[in-house]
Amino acid sequence: MENIQDLYAQLLQPSDALLSDIAKLNGDILILGAGGKMGPSMAKLAKQAIDKAGVKKKVIAVSRFSEAGLEDELNQAGIQTISADLLEDAQLEALPDVKNVLYLAGTKFGTTGKESFTWAMNAYLPGRVAEKYKHSNIVVFSTGNVYPLTPVVQGGASESDAPEPIGEYAQSCLGRERLFQYSSAKYNTPVLLYRLNYANDVTYGVLLEIAKSVRDEKPINLKMGNVNVIWQGDANEIAIRSLLHCEVPGKILNVTGPETLSVRWIAQEFGKLFDKQPRFIHEEQSTALLSNASECMKLFGYPRTSAKQMISLLAEWLKQGGKTINKETHFQERDGKF
Repeated sequence: MENIQDLYAQLLQPSDALLSDIAKLNGDILILGAGGKMGPSMAKLAKQAIDKAGVKKKVIAVSRFSEAGLEDELNQAGIQTISADLLEDAQLEALPDVKNVLYLAGTKFGTTGKESFTWAMNAYLPGRVAEKYKHSNIVVFSTGNVYPLTPVVQGGASESDAPEPIGEYAQSCLGRERLFQYSSAKYNTPVLLYRLNYANDVTYGVLLEIAKSVRDEKPINLKMGNVNVIWQGDANEIAIRSLLHCEVPGKILNVTGPETLSVRWIAQEFGKLFDKQPRFIHEEQSTALLSNASECMKLFGYPRTSAKQMISLLAEWLKQGGKTINKETHFQERDGKF
């Protein structure tokens, strides 16, 4: 892996399947909450796919754009940007009407102590957006946190399982889903509820957190002893392609990798690459937050990037001093407090 940047760039290229689906999609694409962890790369991927497919569509990214330089970066990639606070009704209403909406807005970190803001972002705002875009196709980013912890031997919760959210963050995310489902039924709006856990990039994610702990010889908590992961590039592709699978009153889709991965095994794999012996605390429990993504695999095929590829890429990225961001997933939490 001499040129890690080139390898990383290759893993962010649109697939042939995405090019085919983007050509079938009618109308422009609007990304709400485009300034977060996944939004910028999703906007760039959609624009690349549009250009390579030779079709005419706009990609419009909406965010407060608090990160310096991000808006210019997206503009240079050919993406139209709009700076707006979605909680301000006048700014929300001023946004253009667009046929396809990817809804990424929401909050998770720092939930404890800011419960009212969490509910405003995760449950009040979705009702306002659903009303504004009642004539659009909407892919709504949600989370596997709406499920309860399930026995590891079960292989993860499926879309037919009843949600049992633990803690106010997860409860507010179920509120988000319910508001979009209500609007979908009322206005006949095609919706897909995109229950994701956990997306991984070289800059953030469960795998990066474990990798850093192994490298820095910090203890790894095994109470949440098993996880699902997916490469961010694959998750972005599935989100864009999901615009063709929206339904009334809202299709539910678990989005993650196909495996149930042991946290201990992940750490040991990084240990081999860093020549370090992982340190562990606590013991694995019989339950974990896991999702069964077999429906996702049926619709879109297996992810292009495997768990071992992600692990190798991340280890090399850290060895070469690649940039990371300090946004932890808190995947170890079992009481829903973020």
